[in-house]
Amino acid sequence: MSDTPVYHLRRVGTIMSPDLDDPMEFWGSFNPTVGRCPDGHWRLLARVTAEGNVSRLRLADIVLDGTRLVGVRRRGVALAPDEAWERNGGRGGVEDPRATWVDQLGLFVLTYTAQGHNGGRAALAISEDFQHWRRLGPVHFAYLPALAHDINMFPNKDVVMFPEPVAGPDGQAAFAFLHRPMWDPALGLPAGVEDPRHGIWVSFVPVRKVAEDISNLVYFGGHRPVALPRYPYENFKIGAGPPPIRVPEGWLLIHHGVSQHVTEAPLPRLDYAAGAMILDAEDVSRVLYRTAEPLLAPETQLEQAGIDRHIVFPTALAEIGGRCYLFYGVADRHVGVAELRAEARPDSPWEAVAS
Repeated sequence: MSDTPVYHLRRVGTIMSPDLDDPMEFWGSFNPTVGRCPDGHWRLLARVTAEGNVSRLRLADIVLDGTRLVGVRRRGVALAPDEAWERNGGRGGVEDPRATWVDQLGLFVLTYTAQGHNGGRAALAISEDFQHWRRLGPVHFAYLPALAHDINMFPNKDVVMFPEPVAGPDGQAAFAFLHRPMWDPALGLPAGVEDPRHGIWVSFVPVRKVAEDISNLVYFGGHRPVALPRYPYENFKIGAGPPPIRVPEGWLLIHHGVSQHVTEAPLPRLDYAAGAMILDAEDVSRVLYRTAEPLLAPETQLEQAGIDRHIVFPTALAEIGGRCYLFYGVADRHVGVAELRAEARPDSPWEAVAS
């Protein structure tokens, strides 16, 4: 691979804001996932948050004017915190969905964060139509003696699934998931982990196991690190954004990077920006290229609306009408859209990563 990637983002606008007359989304409607339903319509599942910080996933039609995204038409709740492990007293909920259409399964696989008594925990659900979901339950991380720790002890967020099988650690076909363990130094770090900042890991589920029983999709193994914070815009932590997409160079992963900024406020401000990396098609734990600067940073008034956080939080990619759109959360309140473009630029933020 000799050519530097040429992927960039350009803002399109905001297509969804909270309905302040609806108590269910009074605190925000944001961080969506997107899918094309069997009836041909594009729909999204947005995280909507009620007062008291209770989150649900709300279904909405994406309203198009040709290929231009102009808004949404709200529908009902697709997933609510109905299970005990999705609730934490009067708070909690189901958050930050990412859906992947998997041809080999003939299903959408939804990864989301269940906010229960033990903090954020990854969970999976499946659907044939993007509208009706069946839970598979929380994710279980296999114990690996080499890590000398149980990853299940730590909260875990930003789980996304590759849309097709890849080579697992044993060389056999596997479904791969990126995730972000949230290490707690008080509990001790896994063997070989020296940087406690939150980074991106990958785990695998053998295809043959899933063919035996779809419920096996929640049993992750073969855990290994992929990427840690590297550049100033992500010096605090990083996490996966939308599910990776296949490009000529490998797998394109849009991710979020979080940086700390000291202000006059008592606590540092956190800025969330969208960056990107290219993962090796033959070994998805290997990063080939990364963006040294963000492709999309919180620069607009809406994106900087938070007092202690300025937020661009990428969560979905969809090719609609020949254009590839990135959907992202704006300041934990709105749904923004940017267009992903492939165009050479003299000021490219992409750089090769030494293997």
